[in-house]
This record gives sequence, structure tokens and C-alpha cells, in this order.
Amino acid sequence: MRYAMSIDLSLCVGCAACAVACKMENELGPGGHRLWIREREWGTFPDLTVEFRPEQCLHCENPPCVPVCPTGATYQTPEGLVLVDPGRCIACGSCVAACPYEARYIDLAKGYVEKCTFCAHRLEKGLEPACVTTCPTGCRAFGDLDDPNSPVSRALQAAGRVDVLKPEAGTRPKLFYLNAPSKKGLSRKEVAHD
Repeated sequence: MRYAMSIDLSLCVGCAACAVACKMENELGPGGHRLWIREREWGTFPDLTVEFRPEQCLHCENPPCVPVCPTGATYQTPEGLVLVDPGRCIACGSCVAACPYEARYIDLAKGYVEKCTFCAHRLEKGLEPACVTTCPTGCRAFGDLDDPNSPVSRALQAAGRVDVLKPEAGTRPKLFYLNAPSKKGLSRKEVAHD
């Protein structure tokens, strides 16, 4: 089993329901965030294009944040989730610096690193991540990449275009962007089911 998520950017309207759901589900305080929305505009009227791109931890297959953690607080599960054990984290910031996606931050009030967990606590109960269930346009799909009938596998198969952020980093992210309207900022990535 390899957990993954896809986001169809042609359907994302930038409403931030996913970010609000994440904040509430994970009881994040003021300034806390595990996901955010980037907005890009290009062109000139009347040929103006807007792209909304939700970003969060990409649960990389080859996560650079794991080997740099001096206490083993950042670790990877057999299902591919990259998580942080708050009891072992000393908030040194090594993993924050190692992440090429700026998807981690130190929560000073809690004293440890925060990041998206794909709602691991919900997955244990057989539920999808809160951001997936909340999206009003259904642009997010989640599931097992090893199951060709999972929602994420079906979304990837049906997509006209599949991209990942910074493929040159060699991290093999498990957050895929589908049908991006822009030709900038994302690079083509063939999805391997190995």
C-alpha cells in the first residue's frame, strides 16, 4: 500500500475549504497551517488565466526530512506517510530546512514541528483526509497507488496532465497535480505504479 493524493487544478476554485477543514480537524492554533493555497495569474484581459494550487506535505517516497532528523522524530510509515512523533521532536528545524517544498514549520507553542499527515488519525478509522471530504468541487482524490481502482489511481488514469512540484529534487512526491492550467511552475511527471 502506498498512500497518495491528487488535486485536479482545473476544478480547484481557491475557496480554501480544505485549509479550514484541516485547521479544524487538527486543532491548529492561530498562525498554524498544514496546507495553504497559492494563486497565480498570467496573461492580459481578456485572455487572463488564474490558477489556484493547494500545497502541503507531499509525503515523498524519498523524503529528505527523514534522514536529517537527529532524534528519529520524523519517520516514514510502511504505507508511505511521512509523520512526526511530537514526543521525540526537539524542534531543531533540521527537517524544516531539508524540505524543498517548505511544507513544515515549528509550532513554537507546542514545541515541535507541524505538517500535513494526510489525517493519519482518520485513515486509521477508514476515513479519508478532512481536506478530501470537505472539497466542494471534488478536486481532491485520495487512496492507495497500488490499487488501480482506488480514487487516486482512477483520477491519475483519467487526467490529461499529471505534474508534481520540483521533480528535479528526486523526492518522488505522492501529491500529484492534475490538469494544471499553467505551463509554468510544474514539470511533467509520469506516474509509476512500481
